[in-house]
Amino acid sequence: MNILGISAFYHDAAAAILRDGEVIAAAQEERFSRIKNDPAFPLQAAKFCLHYAGLSLQDIDAVAFYDKPFLKFERLLETYYSFAPKGLLSFLRSMPVWIKEKLFLKRILYEELGKIEPLGRKKPLLLFPAHHLSHAASAYYASPFPEAAVLTLDGVGEWATMSMSKGDGKSLTLLKQLDFPHSLGLLYSAFTYYCGFTVNGGEYKLMGLAPYGNRESAEYARITEVIKTRLTDIKEDGSLFLRQEYFAYATGSRMVKDGVWEALFGFPRRGEDAPLDPVYCDMALAIQDVTEEIVVRLARETKRITGSGRLCMAGGVALNCVANGRLQREGIFDELFIQPAAGDAGGALGAAYAAHHLYFGAEKEQMVTADGLKGSYLGPEFSLTEILPVARKYGVDHRRMETEVELMEETARLIADGNVVGWFQGRMEFGPRALGARSILADPRRPEMQKKAQPQHQEPGRVPALRAGGTGGGSGELF
Repeated sequence: MNILGISAFYHDAAAAILRDGEVIAAAQEERFSRIKNDPAFPLQAAKFCLHYAGLSLQDIDAVAFYDKPFLKFERLLETYYSFAPKGLLSFLRSMPVWIKEKLFLKRILYEELGKIEPLGRKKPLLLFPAHHLSHAASAYYASPFPEAAVLTLDGVGEWATMSMSKGDGKSLTLLKQLDFPHSLGLLYSAFTYYCGFTVNGGEYKLMGLAPYGNRESAEYARITEVIKTRLTDIKEDGSLFLRQEYFAYATGSRMVKDGVWEALFGFPRRGEDAPLDPVYCDMALAIQDVTEEIVVRLARETKRITGSGRLCMAGGVALNCVANGRLQREGIFDELFIQPAAGDAGGALGAAYAAHHLYFGAEKEQMVTADGLKGSYLGPEFSLTEILPVARKYGVDHRRMETEVELMEETARLIADGNVVGWFQGRMEFGPRALGARSILADPRRPEMQKKAQPQHQEPGRVPALRAGGTGGGSGELF
């Protein structure tokens, strides 16, 4: 059985292929289009996956999309209704897009698939697992565990912003969830925005800024208190309530009300190119510490309701590796499995897994390896006969090392001399983490290394077509 998984139209579009439950290939569209966090239909990524698997669309039994558009539309309408008359302009801007395009997603998907190859009369079956089910499936079914607790955390899916599930064999049962607008992911993104970074792209920068904060400073203590007493109400089980009078994401295109936050914290939102003053470092550390505290509470609750000694995690918040390290040190679970492509890109893989195990009823095979993802090396690879012509075409100065020892010694010399080395080998990683296949290597002892390569900037704070929220309802169907 061959299943093509797709995530698209929000951010981090990707494609993945399962053949009889085995992951053959997976890749993000941005790796082909060179558009960071590309939200477009993953045309090139899907073509790659099919080619690598040696399949055509006629060989595909089902195409699984990573969320349920009608349930998302329901949430959008209920949110605008709940906050009316606020958000009227945002409502008028978003409705034409939904009515003309997103409500007809089946037609759009078939049209996009038809760009890969003519579909003919035999069109693949389309399936739509829920967003957090796709996240949960991407972690549990890729793990080596025969049973496990599953915790998913992100900004928002259709309604859910957090879910706790239990995986046992081929089954994956939802036990508890938190709904929009209350979201740990959106809380963290709000601080990403206020510290001058790009929402849905700069959260890792906020995590990287946190160590420069000072837990002994008065600003850190004050900001932490404001987060815990004014912005949020954090429960013992890790669930949280976000006081919406301080936020703008529910009905607008910005995360927070800048003037309200400036009055609350006593300093303005940092401009994109403004200096990183200590107060922003303290703010990053404060929200990172609060996030870790919430994740630990959620993990304890997940352990309580599942009784499992193993935990699988996915969703954008699961990319916070500092929080994951804290979770491991707490020793709540005996074993952890974090999905490497934990964000929406991994939803493509999770949708395919959900279709395979929950729709078609396939058993979860016992794994003999550490995971079912081949170490996350699931993308394209290139042979020497492909690499050398490109190097010659563009006049790249190159030479071939005769032995691995020579290669290692030359690389070490370049790094020691202060150079930045681009390391390229084997198949590309699936997910945002460099794992030695497509990595940038540099000398961490040199303070100037961080300034050697400046990233391209996007407008901070924009929330691309953010999926709005409420209290749930709608279809209980899996697909």
